[in-house]
Amino acid sequence: MISLTDIKKPIEEDLERFEKTFMASMKSTVPLLDTVTRYILKRKGKQMRPMFVFLSAGLHGKISASTYTAASMIELLHTATLVHDDVVDESNQRRGFFSINALWKNKIAVLVGDYLLSKGLLVSLERDEFRLLKIVSNAVREMSEGELLQIEKARKLDIEESVYFEIIRKKTASLIASCCATGAASTTSDPGIQEKMWEFGELAGTAFQIKDDLFDYNMHNKTGKPGAADIREQKMTLPLIYLLSQSDRAEKRRIISTVKNHHDDQKRVNELILKVESSGGLKYAHEKMLEYRGRALLILTGFPDNDYRKSLEQLVMFTTEREK
Repeated sequence: MISLTDIKKPIEEDLERFEKTFMASMKSTVPLLDTVTRYILKRKGKQMRPMFVFLSAGLHGKISASTYTAASMIELLHTATLVHDDVVDESNQRRGFFSINALWKNKIAVLVGDYLLSKGLLVSLERDEFRLLKIVSNAVREMSEGELLQIEKARKLDIEESVYFEIIRKKTASLIASCCATGAASTTSDPGIQEKMWEFGELAGTAFQIKDDLFDYNMHNKTGKPGAADIREQKMTLPLIYLLSQSDRAEKRRIISTVKNHHDDQKRVNELILKVESSGGLKYAHEKMLEYRGRALLILTGFPDNDYRKSLEQLVMFTTEREK
Protein backbone atom coordinates (compact mmCIF):
# COMPACT_ATOMS: atom_id res chain seq x y z
CA MET A 1 0.00 0.00 0.00
CA ILE A 2 1.27 3.47 -0.86
CA SER A 3 2.44 5.59 2.06
CA LEU A 4 1.33 9.09 3.02
CA THR A 5 4.97 10.16 2.64
CA ASP A 6 4.83 9.31 -1.08
CA ILE A 7 1.44 10.98 -1.51
CA LYS A 8 2.74 14.20 0.10
CA LYS A 9 5.77 14.55 -2.19
CA PRO A 10 4.37 17.23 -4.56
CA ILE A 11 3.27 19.38 -1.58
CA GLU A 12 5.84 18.41 1.06
CA GLU A 13 7.32 21.90 1.42
CA ASP A 14 3.88 23.52 1.36
CA LEU A 15 2.67 21.30 4.22
CA GLU A 16 5.75 22.08 6.32
CA ARG A 17 5.24 25.81 5.76
CA PHE A 18 1.53 25.43 6.48
CA GLU A 19 2.19 23.80 9.86
CA LYS A 20 4.02 26.95 11.00
CA THR A 21 1.37 29.36 9.73
CA PHE A 22 -1.41 27.23 11.23
CA MET A 23 0.25 27.22 14.65
CA ALA A 24 0.46 31.01 14.46
CA SER A 25 -3.26 31.26 13.59
CA MET A 26 -4.13 29.32 16.77
CA LYS A 27 -2.43 31.80 19.13
CA SER A 28 -4.40 33.84 21.65
CA THR A 29 -3.73 36.40 24.38
CA VAL A 30 -5.63 34.19 26.87
CA PRO A 31 -3.18 31.81 28.62
CA LEU A 32 -5.78 29.06 29.20
CA LEU A 33 -6.76 29.10 25.54
CA ASP A 34 -3.10 28.87 24.50
CA THR A 35 -2.60 25.88 26.81
CA VAL A 36 -5.57 24.05 25.30
CA THR A 37 -4.65 24.85 21.69
CA ARG A 38 -1.05 23.68 22.27
CA TYR A 39 -2.46 20.39 23.52
CA ILE A 40 -4.64 20.13 20.42
CA LEU A 41 -1.65 20.73 18.12
CA LYS A 42 0.34 17.98 19.86
CA ARG A 43 -2.25 15.34 18.99
CA LYS A 44 -2.89 16.30 15.37
CA GLY A 45 -3.61 13.52 12.88
CA LYS A 46 -2.41 12.67 9.38
CA GLN A 47 -3.06 16.12 7.78
CA MET A 48 -5.38 14.53 5.23
CA ARG A 49 -7.65 17.56 4.92
CA PRO A 50 -4.82 20.05 4.24
CA MET A 51 -3.50 17.50 1.75
CA PHE A 52 -6.81 17.55 -0.13
CA VAL A 53 -6.65 21.37 -0.17
CA PHE A 54 -3.07 21.69 -1.46
CA LEU A 55 -3.34 18.85 -4.00
CA SER A 56 -6.62 20.25 -5.37
CA ALA A 57 -4.97 23.66 -5.68
CA GLY A 58 -1.89 22.30 -7.42
CA LEU A 59 -4.04 20.29 -9.82
CA HIS A 60 -5.55 23.48 -11.25
CA GLY A 61 -2.81 26.11 -10.93
CA LYS A 62 -0.03 27.55 -8.79
CA ILE A 63 -0.34 27.15 -5.01
CA SER A 64 -0.69 30.64 -3.52
CA ALA A 65 -1.33 32.55 -0.28
CA SER A 66 -5.04 31.89 -0.87
CA THR A 67 -4.33 28.15 -0.71
CA TYR A 68 -2.75 28.56 2.72
CA THR A 69 -5.78 30.56 3.85
CA ALA A 70 -8.10 27.80 2.60
CA ALA A 71 -6.12 25.11 4.43
CA SER A 72 -6.12 27.15 7.67
CA MET A 73 -9.88 27.71 7.47
CA ILE A 74 -10.57 24.02 6.90
CA GLU A 75 -8.23 22.84 9.65
CA LEU A 76 -9.64 25.31 12.19
CA LEU A 77 -13.18 24.28 11.28
CA HIS A 78 -12.33 20.57 11.44
CA THR A 79 -10.61 20.94 14.82
CA ALA A 80 -13.60 22.89 16.17
CA THR A 81 -16.02 20.16 15.11
CA LEU A 82 -13.87 17.44 16.72
CA VAL A 83 -13.87 19.32 20.03
CA HIS A 84 -17.64 19.82 19.86
CA ASP A 85 -18.25 16.20 18.76
CA ASP A 86 -16.45 14.88 21.83
CA VAL A 87 -18.76 16.95 24.03
CA VAL A 88 -21.89 15.79 22.17
CA ASP A 89 -20.77 12.14 22.24
CA GLU A 90 -19.55 12.40 25.86
CA SER A 91 -16.26 10.94 24.65
CA ASN A 92 -13.21 11.03 26.92
CA GLN A 93 -10.68 9.97 24.31
CA ARG A 94 -9.68 10.78 20.74
CA ARG A 95 -6.84 9.02 18.89
CA GLY A 96 -5.59 7.57 22.16
CA PHE A 97 -5.38 10.98 23.90
CA PHE A 98 -7.70 12.48 26.48
CA SER A 99 -10.32 14.71 24.84
CA ILE A 100 -10.55 18.42 25.69
CA ASN A 101 -13.77 17.89 27.65
CA ALA A 102 -12.15 15.08 29.66
CA LEU A 103 -9.32 17.37 30.78
CA TRP A 104 -11.03 20.77 30.98
CA LYS A 105 -14.76 19.85 31.21
CA ASN A 106 -17.58 20.60 28.78
CA LYS A 107 -17.89 24.37 29.29
CA ILE A 108 -14.28 25.07 28.32
CA ALA A 109 -14.41 22.53 25.48
CA VAL A 110 -17.48 24.20 23.93
CA LEU A 111 -15.92 27.65 24.24
CA VAL A 112 -12.65 26.44 22.70
CA GLY A 113 -14.59 24.92 19.81
CA ASP A 114 -16.45 28.21 19.34
CA TYR A 115 -13.15 30.11 19.37
CA LEU A 116 -11.62 27.85 16.71
CA LEU A 117 -14.70 28.15 14.52
CA SER A 118 -14.67 31.95 14.77
CA LYS A 119 -10.93 32.02 14.02
CA GLY A 120 -11.53 29.93 10.92
CA LEU A 121 -14.11 32.39 9.63
CA LEU A 122 -12.05 35.46 10.59
CA VAL A 123 -8.99 34.16 8.72
CA SER A 124 -10.92 34.56 5.47
CA LEU A 125 -12.32 37.99 6.33
CA GLU A 126 -8.92 39.36 7.35
CA ARG A 127 -7.60 38.40 3.91
CA ASP A 128 -10.74 39.34 1.89
CA GLU A 129 -11.21 35.73 0.79
CA PHE A 130 -14.99 35.92 0.51
CA ARG A 131 -15.29 33.14 -2.08
CA LEU A 132 -13.52 30.77 0.29
CA LEU A 133 -15.73 31.92 3.16
CA LYS A 134 -18.84 31.10 1.13
CA ILE A 135 -17.66 27.54 0.43
CA VAL A 136 -16.62 26.85 4.03
CA SER A 137 -19.76 28.44 5.52
CA ASN A 138 -21.84 26.14 3.33
CA ALA A 139 -19.90 23.16 4.73
CA VAL A 140 -20.54 24.33 8.33
CA ARG A 141 -24.28 24.47 7.61
CA GLU A 142 -24.27 21.03 5.99
CA MET A 143 -22.32 19.46 8.86
CA SER A 144 -24.71 20.88 11.46
CA GLU A 145 -27.73 19.66 9.50
CA GLY A 146 -26.19 16.20 9.12
CA GLU A 147 -25.49 15.90 12.84
CA LEU A 148 -29.02 16.97 13.76
CA LEU A 149 -30.56 14.63 11.18
CA GLN A 150 -28.60 11.74 12.67
CA ILE A 151 -29.76 12.62 16.20
CA GLU A 152 -33.37 12.90 15.01
CA LYS A 153 -33.30 9.50 13.29
CA ALA A 154 -31.53 7.85 16.24
CA ARG A 155 -34.64 8.40 18.38
CA LYS A 156 -36.75 5.93 16.40
CA LEU A 157 -33.94 4.11 14.55
CA ASP A 158 -36.11 4.33 11.44
CA ILE A 159 -33.24 5.22 9.14
CA GLU A 160 -33.26 3.98 5.55
CA GLU A 161 -30.29 3.72 3.20
CA SER A 162 -31.17 6.98 1.39
CA VAL A 163 -31.28 8.84 4.74
CA TYR A 164 -27.96 7.28 5.79
CA PHE A 165 -26.29 8.62 2.64
CA GLU A 166 -27.85 12.03 3.19
CA ILE A 167 -26.46 12.10 6.75
CA ILE A 168 -22.91 11.19 5.78
CA ARG A 169 -23.01 13.48 2.73
CA LYS A 170 -23.74 16.40 5.01
CA LYS A 171 -21.91 15.37 8.18
CA THR A 172 -18.62 14.05 6.75
CA ALA A 173 -18.39 14.37 2.97
CA SER A 174 -19.19 18.10 2.91
CA LEU A 175 -15.96 18.88 4.77
CA ILE A 176 -13.83 16.89 2.30
CA ALA A 177 -15.79 18.56 -0.51
CA SER A 178 -14.99 22.00 0.90
CA CYS A 179 -11.28 21.04 1.06
CA CYS A 180 -11.27 20.26 -2.65
CA ALA A 181 -13.48 23.19 -3.69
CA THR A 182 -11.53 25.80 -1.69
CA GLY A 183 -8.25 24.35 -2.94
CA ALA A 184 -9.46 24.72 -6.52
CA ALA A 185 -10.92 28.18 -5.82
CA SER A 186 -7.52 29.35 -4.55
CA THR A 187 -5.92 28.75 -7.97
CA THR A 188 -8.75 29.06 -10.51
CA SER A 189 -11.79 31.31 -10.85
CA ASP A 190 -13.61 28.77 -13.05
CA PRO A 191 -16.89 27.95 -11.20
CA GLY A 192 -17.31 24.75 -13.23
CA ILE A 193 -14.01 23.38 -11.95
CA GLN A 194 -14.86 24.37 -8.37
CA GLU A 195 -18.21 22.58 -8.62
CA LYS A 196 -16.57 19.47 -10.06
CA MET A 197 -13.99 19.44 -7.25
CA TRP A 198 -16.80 19.78 -4.68
CA GLU A 199 -18.47 16.75 -6.27
CA PHE A 200 -15.18 14.83 -6.27
CA GLY A 201 -14.66 15.61 -2.57
CA GLU A 202 -18.23 14.64 -1.71
CA LEU A 203 -17.83 11.24 -3.37
CA ALA A 204 -14.38 10.65 -1.84
CA GLY A 205 -15.69 11.74 1.57
CA THR A 206 -18.64 9.34 1.34
CA ALA A 207 -16.29 6.45 0.55
CA PHE A 208 -14.08 7.56 3.46
CA GLN A 209 -17.04 7.45 5.89
CA ILE A 210 -18.26 4.03 4.75
CA LYS A 211 -14.74 2.72 5.37
CA ASP A 212 -14.84 4.29 8.83
CA ASP A 213 -18.19 2.63 9.54
CA LEU A 214 -16.78 -0.76 8.56
CA PHE A 215 -14.09 -0.46 11.25
CA ASP A 216 -16.86 -0.62 13.85
CA TYR A 217 -17.48 -4.28 13.01
CA ASN A 218 -13.85 -5.27 13.55
CA MET A 219 -13.32 -5.81 17.26
CA HIS A 220 -9.54 -5.71 16.76
CA ASN A 221 -9.31 -2.59 14.59
CA LYS A 222 -6.39 -0.17 14.85
CA THR A 223 -8.39 3.05 14.80
CA GLY A 224 -8.19 3.73 18.51
CA LYS A 225 -12.00 3.62 18.52
CA PRO A 226 -13.44 0.64 20.46
CA GLY A 227 -15.22 -1.95 18.33
CA ALA A 228 -19.02 -1.56 18.13
CA ALA A 229 -18.75 2.08 19.26
CA ASP A 230 -21.39 3.11 16.71
CA ILE A 231 -23.83 0.50 18.01
CA ARG A 232 -23.27 1.65 21.60
CA GLU A 233 -23.95 5.23 20.44
CA GLN A 234 -27.11 4.00 18.64
CA LYS A 235 -25.85 5.07 15.22
CA MET A 236 -27.35 3.19 12.28
CA THR A 237 -24.58 2.60 9.75
CA LEU A 238 -24.80 0.97 6.31
CA PRO A 239 -23.97 -2.66 7.29
CA LEU A 240 -26.69 -2.59 9.98
CA ILE A 241 -29.21 -0.92 7.66
CA TYR A 242 -28.56 -3.67 5.12
CA LEU A 243 -29.19 -6.36 7.78
CA LEU A 244 -32.52 -4.70 8.68
CA SER A 245 -33.53 -4.67 5.01
CA GLN A 246 -32.97 -8.45 4.86
CA SER A 247 -34.80 -9.26 8.13
CA ASP A 248 -38.42 -10.17 8.85
CA ARG A 249 -40.55 -8.09 11.25
CA ALA A 250 -39.70 -10.10 14.39
CA GLU A 251 -35.99 -10.05 13.65
CA LYS A 252 -36.11 -6.30 12.96
CA ARG A 253 -37.70 -5.73 16.38
CA ARG A 254 -34.94 -7.69 18.10
CA ILE A 255 -32.19 -5.84 16.19
CA ILE A 256 -33.68 -2.44 17.01
CA SER A 257 -34.18 -3.50 20.65
CA THR A 258 -30.51 -4.47 20.89
CA VAL A 259 -29.37 -1.10 19.51
CA LYS A 260 -31.87 0.95 21.48
CA ASN A 261 -32.10 -0.85 24.83
CA HIS A 262 -29.28 -3.39 25.09
CA HIS A 263 -26.33 -1.62 23.42
CA ASP A 264 -24.27 -2.09 26.61
CA ASP A 265 -24.89 -5.86 26.63
CA GLN A 266 -21.67 -7.12 25.03
CA LYS A 267 -23.12 -10.58 24.33
CA ARG A 268 -26.08 -9.17 22.38
CA VAL A 269 -23.87 -6.68 20.57
CA ASN A 270 -21.46 -9.46 19.52
CA GLU A 271 -24.42 -11.52 18.28
CA LEU A 272 -25.59 -8.53 16.25
CA ILE A 273 -22.14 -8.06 14.69
CA LEU A 274 -22.11 -11.73 13.63
CA LYS A 275 -25.59 -11.33 12.10
CA VAL A 276 -24.44 -8.28 10.14
CA GLU A 277 -21.52 -10.24 8.77
CA SER A 278 -23.51 -13.39 7.89
CA SER A 279 -26.21 -11.31 6.17
CA GLY A 280 -23.67 -9.90 3.73
CA GLY A 281 -23.93 -6.42 5.27
CA LEU A 282 -20.16 -5.88 5.41
CA LYS A 283 -19.72 -7.07 1.82
CA TYR A 284 -22.55 -4.79 0.66
CA ALA A 285 -21.07 -1.75 2.44
CA HIS A 286 -17.61 -2.51 1.03
CA GLU A 287 -19.05 -2.68 -2.49
CA LYS A 288 -20.81 0.67 -1.99
CA MET A 289 -17.53 2.18 -0.79
CA LEU A 290 -15.80 0.97 -3.97
CA GLU A 291 -18.63 2.41 -6.07
CA TYR A 292 -18.25 5.89 -4.55
CA ARG A 293 -14.46 5.68 -4.78
CA GLY A 294 -14.69 4.75 -8.45
CA ARG A 295 -17.00 7.70 -9.19
CA ALA A 296 -14.59 10.07 -7.43
CA LEU A 297 -11.58 8.78 -9.38
CA LEU A 298 -13.54 9.05 -12.64
CA ILE A 299 -13.99 12.81 -12.09
CA LEU A 300 -10.22 13.23 -11.76
CA THR A 301 -9.65 11.72 -15.21
CA GLY A 302 -11.14 14.91 -16.68
CA PHE A 303 -8.33 17.04 -15.23
CA PRO A 304 -4.63 17.47 -16.14
CA ASP A 305 -2.51 14.35 -15.72
CA ASN A 306 0.15 15.72 -13.37
CA ASP A 307 1.81 14.82 -10.05
CA TYR A 308 -0.97 16.52 -8.09
CA ARG A 309 -3.66 14.42 -9.75
CA LYS A 310 -1.64 11.26 -9.20
CA SER A 311 -1.29 12.07 -5.49
CA LEU A 312 -5.01 12.89 -5.22
CA GLU A 313 -5.85 9.52 -6.75
CA GLN A 314 -3.46 7.83 -4.32
CA LEU A 315 -4.94 9.76 -1.39
CA VAL A 316 -8.44 8.52 -2.26
CA MET A 317 -7.08 4.97 -2.45
CA PHE A 318 -5.28 5.42 0.87
CA THR A 319 -8.41 6.64 2.69
CA THR A 320 -10.36 3.57 1.58
CA GLU A 321 -7.62 0.99 2.16
CA ARG A 322 -6.29 2.27 5.47
CA GLU A 323 -6.26 0.12 8.61
CA LYS A 324 -6.92 3.02 11.00
